[in-house]
Amino acid sequence: MRLRSLTLAGFIGLAATGGAAWLALSPAPAVQAGPLVVEIPAHQSALAIASRLSEAGVVRSRVAFLGLTAVRGSIRQLKAGEYEIPRDASTLDVVDLLASGRVRQHLVLHPEGATLSELARALESARLARAEDVIRAAGNERLRQALDVSGPSLEGYLFPDTYQFVRGLSVEEILGRMVQRLRSKLTPELLARAQARGLDLHRLLTLASIIEREAVDPSEQRLISAVFWNRLALDMPLQADPTVQYAVARERRALTRADLVTDHPYNTYVRRGLPPGPIANPGLAAIAAAVDPAPVKYLYFVAREDGRRHHFSLTVAEHNAAVARYRLSRRQE
Repeated sequence: MRLRSLTLAGFIGLAATGGAAWLALSPAPAVQAGPLVVEIPAHQSALAIASRLSEAGVVRSRVAFLGLTAVRGSIRQLKAGEYEIPRDASTLDVVDLLASGRVRQHLVLHPEGATLSELARALESARLARAEDVIRAAGNERLRQALDVSGPSLEGYLFPDTYQFVRGLSVEEILGRMVQRLRSKLTPELLARAQARGLDLHRLLTLASIIEREAVDPSEQRLISAVFWNRLALDMPLQADPTVQYAVARERRALTRADLVTDHPYNTYVRRGLPPGPIANPGLAAIAAAVDPAPVKYLYFVAREDGRRHHFSLTVAEHNAAVARYRLSRRQE
């Protein structure tokens, strides 16, 4: 009788062990169907994390998850963040993933010539930050001082690139990383050439941002740079449409005659010299063009009929003729 009892107990123990192994190694139905995304908030206990995973269908059993974290010594190693659970991941895989901290990366493309406002909308679209929080942080004096940025905001200092951000980063951390990316790209030689032309970093980025927004074809950046340098030398207004778009908040949209006469520090039709700060975030090529203008004497440029390149002129008469051709082509569209 005792032998039979021991045998029965043995079978029960084996069944329990087998059941635990199945719970630990068998993917939950929802994970078998495809990858899942789950967010683990900060400062959660192991029990709270187990409950969240169970409710999300990531694991079959909270008990099995807690048991595995205890066996593997991972209870205090589980990290907060947003995780992408691969298809067919077992509970054991989930424990190892949360202990590793390999959180989900979000790609954010910040292209050359994009403005702070456009970046803010991109970050909000990726659910990484609210647009209004990005704008507010970029203008925060304490953050600008910490990053050694002149001017009223971080506009111009947010280097265009493709970034990988994780959910949970603060807005300040995101912006700080982008400013640091800029500084890593600016070589001592480039900064020395700018200084030789009388440009500190702020003025360099200001000029480069206008070049970036004006150049339809990147190959024209040095020519456009030359036009602006020639105008500055003659104390002529730059008359750059993108600066007016920035002044009146009409990003990449056609301007009216009223816009062009708006009295605003960033309107280079009514104010001479460079505006107070960058109007967008220039790429490295535009920054280089700002200190290396083409050796030409052009003073004017206007879009060609195809809209893909510009016509450059020495005289106002030649420029007016090019403008007339451009306007005629637009009316015929």
